Amino acid sequence: MTGSELRELLGRSPAECHRALMQEYGKYVYSIIFNKLRSCGTQEDIEECFSDVFADIFIKFEYDEKYVNDIKGYIGTVAKRTAIDRYRSLSAERAHAAFTDEEDMTELVSDFSVDERVDSSELRRILLRNIKELGEPDSTILIQKFYYNRRSSDIAKTVSMTASSVRSRCTRAMDKLRIKLAEAGITR
Repeated sequence: MTGSELRELLGRSPAECHRALMQEYGKYVYSIIFNKLRSCGTQEDIEECFSDVFADIFIKFEYDEKYVNDIKGYIGTVAKRTAIDRYRSLSAERAHAAFTDEEDMTELVSDFSVDERVDSSELRRILLRNIKELGEPDSTILIQKFYYNRRSSDIAKTVSMTASSVRSRCTRAMDKLRIKLAEAGITR
């Protein structure tokens, strides 16, 4: 059945035209959709896509004259594009879905504690603030020594001091820091 014949039938009876369109091109559309969705879709997905294709075809065919000349090509294109869109949608859903068993979940139990993590980050923030309050070069010496684990001789080059001066400054800065932290309520 050609597009012109279908158009003429549409003028007489839209329901007859839709039936004829489904009868003539139903297997063609189904095979296109099935070939695209068989690897990721269920039978329900294939049928839903089939319905979407014919709904789109009925709407366009009824209101637009340009699809009358090559109706089979138009139907094939709509079926292919709709099936590809559905394939992408189904593939994306599958990629984000997680299927777990209760037994598997027990293996994933973590020893990560949010409360401990927050407490340690708060303690770290207070510690760094108090180190910075010591001023230069004491704050640089303490950070280089205890955060970056650098030797006194390496730190001495950075702050333009001797290694023995760095060690004595470090000792005095640690004493000052202990006092500041005790005032903040932090002890060993």
